[in-house]
Amino acid sequence: MTVIGLLMALWCVGFAVFNVVFEITDRFSDGAYADYSSAITVMNWLVVGLKALGAAVALLSVAKRPTFVPPALLAVSVWAVFATLGLYATGSVVQVVGMVSGLAGGVDQIDAAGVGYVLLFLLAAAGFGILAVSHSRRNGLRKGFAVLGVLGAPAVLGLVLLAVPALLAALGLMPAP
Repeated sequence: MTVIGLLMALWCVGFAVFNVVFEITDRFSDGAYADYSSAITVMNWLVVGLKALGAAVALLSVAKRPTFVPPALLAVSVWAVFATLGLYATGSVVQVVGMVSGLAGGVDQIDAAGVGYVLLFLLAAAGFGILAVSHSRRNGLRKGFAVLGVLGAPAVLGLVLLAVPALLAALGLMPAP
């Protein structure tokens, strides 16, 4: 189980590196997204923080005894990461099905990089699912903590993805819709 925790932590850090590189290279300062560059910077660093939190949750979920995080809070957290990644991966798979069936886009838009991306998210969701089940069983926790994490995380993430852009627009860091 420790290996899966380490792999999931590395996965989170690896994906955070992309956001850091975007910021170091000013990727969005020119071109089509230049008007949004300040807002994208805020969102990139928010995402880096969330990915670092995901790495910490993965490591804590396999630790023998995390003394500063109650097992119940950690259970909600690891189930939340699982649900968020699972929902994201499921959405990507539905998008691929739509492309293959011709309902949205076309098959010609599917490439190896896109398939690899979706597979990495499916594997990460599965890995965090294994960590969530293992942590909950090891600590003899009620199913309610899993339900809270599974239902709460996507709702909170959705709120963040709506509230933060609205706040950025109100602060003038992003053009208003």
